[in-house]
Amino acid sequence: MDKKALYDHVVHLEHQIEELHQNIGNIKQIVAKLIEENNYLTLENKHLRERLDEKVKEEITPPTDVENLDKNHKKQLVGEGYDNLARLYQEGFHICNLHYGSVRREGDCLFCLSFLNK
Repeated sequence: MDKKALYDHVVHLEHQIEELHQNIGNIKQIVAKLIEENNYLTLENKHLRERLDEKVKEEITPPTDVENLDKNHKKQLVGEGYDNLARLYQEGFHICNLHYGSVRREGDCLFCLSFLNK
């Protein structure tokens, strides 16, 4: 093998390594997105199962006092929107106008908390 052919072969190998590096980077980004989506869906699935369990428990235990039901129903109507936002926040989602609906990744959000305290 002469020097030029050897040099050309090394250049060709270098290009193949660069392409491989790019492919690995692309796959890494796809895997990161899939992991994030999987975590989001796992969290959502957990919350849905909890809500389903609550609904099943409510259906199993019949109400005993009609008057208390009317009071509870009125309380739900008054603060229903606030309660829904508080529940979303407790389930791990942002309720602030900056990141509304996205998953909270690092603890509490000061914007969400200030919104809840208004």
